[in-house]
Amino acid sequence: MSTPSTPSTPSTPVDDDPLARERAHLSSSRGALRAMREDAESLDISDVTANWVNAQILERQIGERIKALADLSDTPLFFGRLDYLHAPGAERAEGAEGEQFYIGRRHVHDGDGDPMVIDWRAPVSQPFYRASKKDPMDVGLRRRFGYTGGDLTAYEDEHLSDPAEAARTSKLLQREIERPRVGPMRDIVATIQPEQDEIVRSGLGGTVCVQGGPGTGKTAVGLHRVAYLLYAHRERLARTGTLVIGPNRSFLHYIEQVLPALGELAVRQGTVDDLVAHVEVRGTDDAAAAVVKGDARMAEVLRRAVYSHVSMPSEPLVVVRGSRRWRLPAYELEEMVRELLDRDIRYGAAREALPQRIAHAVLVQMERSGEAPDDRVQDAVARNSAVKAAVKEVWPAVDPAKLVLRLLTDADFLAEHAKGLLSEDEQKTILWALPGSGRRPARSVKAAGWSAADAVLIDEATDVVERTPSLGHVVLDEAQDLSPMQYRAVGRRCTTGSATVLGDLAQGTTPWATRSWQEALGHLGKADAVIEELTAGFRVPTDVITYASRLLPHIAPGLTPVASVRENPGFFDLRPIAGTAETVAACEELLRNEGSTGLIAADARIPALAEALTASGIGHLAPGEETTAETRLTLVPASLAKGLEYDYVVLDEPQAVVDGEPDERTGLRRLYVALTRAVSGLIVTHTAPLPPQLT
Repeated sequence: MSTPSTPSTPSTPVDDDPLARERAHLSSSRGALRAMREDAESLDISDVTANWVNAQILERQIGERIKALADLSDTPLFFGRLDYLHAPGAERAEGAEGEQFYIGRRHVHDGDGDPMVIDWRAPVSQPFYRASKKDPMDVGLRRRFGYTGGDLTAYEDEHLSDPAEAARTSKLLQREIERPRVGPMRDIVATIQPEQDEIVRSGLGGTVCVQGGPGTGKTAVGLHRVAYLLYAHRERLARTGTLVIGPNRSFLHYIEQVLPALGELAVRQGTVDDLVAHVEVRGTDDAAAAVVKGDARMAEVLRRAVYSHVSMPSEPLVVVRGSRRWRLPAYELEEMVRELLDRDIRYGAAREALPQRIAHAVLVQMERSGEAPDDRVQDAVARNSAVKAAVKEVWPAVDPAKLVLRLLTDADFLAEHAKGLLSEDEQKTILWALPGSGRRPARSVKAAGWSAADAVLIDEATDVVERTPSLGHVVLDEAQDLSPMQYRAVGRRCTTGSATVLGDLAQGTTPWATRSWQEALGHLGKADAVIEELTAGFRVPTDVITYASRLLPHIAPGLTPVASVRENPGFFDLRPIAGTAETVAACEELLRNEGSTGLIAADARIPALAEALTASGIGHLAPGEETTAETRLTLVPASLAKGLEYDYVVLDEPQAVVDGEPDERTGLRRLYVALTRAVSGLIVTHTAPLPPQLT
């Protein structure tokens, strides 16, 4: 393996200087990309569309194509090169000529259609990530490129098929992994590791669950898997859709540039709350109520409550058609109702099917009497006022929100449908009207003070009534924090598709956090998912992750600790202090370094710290706001720290972070999250004693 090259001097001929040749190829590739974009911009669709609808669709597709072909000046167009010993797919005869491919974020071709840059997702690019000295995959040379801004400044070679060259760690690769970051999350397309690539390229048909500790790249792996699936199954996913679900808006803002940088602009992003936004959420639950409402048993309570509206007919049905009267006895109507119940189809679908069943029975009587009715007659009978009245009586319409409101405010109605499922104490916990519940009965759906957990219940009831549309693929990040009912809500969005589930059991910071991935995947409806574990830490310094891992036996016994593989150990410092001024001073100290800095503290301490920073003249941002050259400090409530990373972190008062949660285990998990947000260095400041689990 060669060391990174140095820039050539102006007097060096291009033909004799590899770096100059690579720069020339970069320049030519950028020119080809501009030509591709200009070709897309010049397309005239006036003569190829049959109507205005087709024209609108085609115009939108061309617009997306133009955006995808944007040349980002600070983003390398290619980051690697593969020199194959033989042409891929050709017979490997002695003396056969190999091929050379530049690997980048998107495909670029010249005016003749010949590739100048190959998309990283193409099969021919795979050896860039997986080839090794033990298995060179017919690669003679793997070249990595180093950039400063958008300028190509270095390269590094590995002669994978040369037995005389020993395997070594790539300096450019390590430098790229460890370089400081400012602003939103970047793609890792140049640094994907073999174990990550295996997950990224797994097929669309199966669901994958990735357990990954801090800094293992699980979020990046999930996003790159979406990009890969859109490349490999573009038409199918264009029809069925893709969705990335994050824990909160700050997190989604942090990751929102990753997929566009890879040329993927059509992936929706949202939170679980966005999925179930049937009502306006204005209220909150205490932890005990939220745990019960999030329990999977509530699904059966809701199903029982919905179907309790079905009643068996007690009187015959008489349908008048002209001068004729057609009579259906009550027992025959009951058979229809029971058959629909036995079929276990959605409540609303069965309600729509019942009038047609009744009409069909009437048509049978008509045919027996010598008439010859057709489909129009059956439809007319189904719309008959007597049939409508019977259906309304036997199988009435159900409003999911009204149903949930009744369950939460009518003790007798809840007791009837929760019998054998929820204890009396659990029922009292979720009822609004009881003293101490903090929730008053509402007279209408709009006036109700719905909580986030209530909205999930309404979504479940809605699905009992009418099937939820399924997407082709869903990525669920920070999945360990979801309740069983939230898992069910997400699972409904991919019943006919697949999912990528990402999380870390040690970072579960809700009272209902999942105990195991097998349990969570069962609630998601993907019990057969493959569970992968990432344990190599690329982002968190060794001393930091070692210190944070002291908490693992107390928060996630049996979980494999993350092993940092960084060459740069970073730094870690515990500082007993006298007051807030020293925490501010620690921030000033870290801001002298390149990159971003986060000040993480218990939520209750944020106002005082904000005041102290302002008094010291230090500008600061809220989580999700983009850093600038002038403002690189973010003040982060511990409750919003999950999923975020900063080059340097000051963690204020660990014991206050623990005390800010409803129970010790949740508090220690929140502390584990806060301790592992640093990429290069961490300072822990405290006036109170540290939690005993750390000492």
